[in-house]
Amino acid sequence: GSHYRPDVTDSAIRKAVVSTQSTGKANGLVNKHVVGIKGADKGVVLTTKSKGRLTNTTLSRGGRRTIKTIRAATAGSHYRPDLTDSAIRKASAIIRSQKNKNVAKRRSRKYKN
Repeated sequence: GSHYRPDVTDSAIRKAVVSTQSTGKANGLVNKHVVGIKGADKGVVLTTKSKGRLTNTTLSRGGRRTIKTIRAATAGSHYRPDLTDSAIRKASAIIRSQKNKNVAKRRSRKYKN
């Protein structure tokens, strides 16, 4: 179509979208604004779209601060406030999974009788 932007690939936008629904509201190709959350080595990456380009921001300074930043970037700045809840849920799940990864595994010891 006439609104096709060659500088942003379709797959990059699809990966960036926070929602798993395939609705027009959640579609990153059609909408001017996109909110995406994905895991990083430590923390999460917040993806937004402005002027046809995707911007990635790594948030790795703790769970509460990350959630506060996501809320400020979406609803706080009137940028897709409808996606705020799903973005926070996805970020929380990623942060939770990263916490469990670092827990040391207990070794099973055989007790002597």
